[in-house]
Amino acid sequence: MKRVLFVAEAVTLAHIARPLVLGGSLDLRRYQVALACDPRCQWLLRDFAGEYSPIRSIEGRAFLDALARGKPVYDVATLEEYVRDDLDLLARVKPDAVVGDFRLSLSVSARLAQVPYVAITNAYWSPFFRPALYPVPSLPLTRALPVSLAGLLFWLARPLAFAYHCRPLNAVRRRHGLPSLGSDLRRVYTDADQTLYADVPEFFPGITLPANHRFIGPIIWAPPVDAPSWWNDLPADRPLIYVTLGSSGQENLLPQVLNALSTLKVTVIAASAGGCLPTFIPANAHVARYLPGDEAARRARLVICNGGSPTSQQALAAGVPVIGITSNLDQLLNMASVVRAGAGQMLRADRFSGHRLKQAVTRLLASDYHRAQGLAIARIFASHSSSQCFSSLMSDLLP
Repeated sequence: MKRVLFVAEAVTLAHIARPLVLGGSLDLRRYQVALACDPRCQWLLRDFAGEYSPIRSIEGRAFLDALARGKPVYDVATLEEYVRDDLDLLARVKPDAVVGDFRLSLSVSARLAQVPYVAITNAYWSPFFRPALYPVPSLPLTRALPVSLAGLLFWLARPLAFAYHCRPLNAVRRRHGLPSLGSDLRRVYTDADQTLYADVPEFFPGITLPANHRFIGPIIWAPPVDAPSWWNDLPADRPLIYVTLGSSGQENLLPQVLNALSTLKVTVIAASAGGCLPTFIPANAHVARYLPGDEAARRARLVICNGGSPTSQQALAAGVPVIGITSNLDQLLNMASVVRAGAGQMLRADRFSGHRLKQAVTRLLASDYHRAQGLAIARIFASHSSSQCFSSLMSDLLP
């Protein structure tokens, strides 16, 4: 049997979820499957049938703070420690292939260990995707200047900013005798022997990929949690809105979102994604730390999230439009594709206004167009099976 090791970088739930889904899709009669992640996320592996190995990740808060400041997420010392941990893990597990989700150090360690390396990412980070515009994320710059001016400055500075973020990994690669990946951050995020995009090609028309880059379709996941006591007692006479700002959203915005929705004739179900529950919960809202998000999306008329791919894909798989309250560049790029497809609306977290949110909610709930586009995208999603694509790849990689 071939051994496949998944390494999940536990800075957000997405990077745990995607390896869990793909690892769970492999035929255990053909593969021995192992998954490594930080122990603080081990509870998410409740239904995982493979082996578990602990490996350290930086805290999610440190990850988000670095993004908010526009700083590289990892410094050289951290990446060197990651490489040592990776090599120890690879020596213990002895996999025939390693699959990483945002474990950037595998760009070094997998090559040193001579293990085929597969990376999971999103197509908007592909060096072969050429967006018309890189929107400015929430940065100190956007808090001091109008977004239009900050956006112009970001556009001019982006190549230098990308190069700055590439420096730590390139330095570690040079120390270990590997060539630089250059100054394009997208190469750092996608460097692997095989690169998999958890997206559909229909969202990225005109993109041409080399043979070792491929779309595998959306990876839909929900945490292994039981439904709360109120789950089956929700009123049916009002539209249902599912709200979660995810593990990479701005936790302080959830009370503001609930307050804005409190005056609308809707029922709200919300998940804090492990964060603290709001001290005040409006009468039309029900809140839990975690919810079965796929089922919540199927029951909803509208999903409000941080604009990241996991929850927006949950919503679109159910044919439900999305409002993304975005802050980092990953969320902005993902929501740009959703908006282009006519299935949602994007709001900026650093310009959040309850009035703007209510306007967007009212507009999308009344829009037959957005609902129709959501259903059309659900049909596209249904035609792409990430599990089948991944299983096919592994059969080719490990015959």
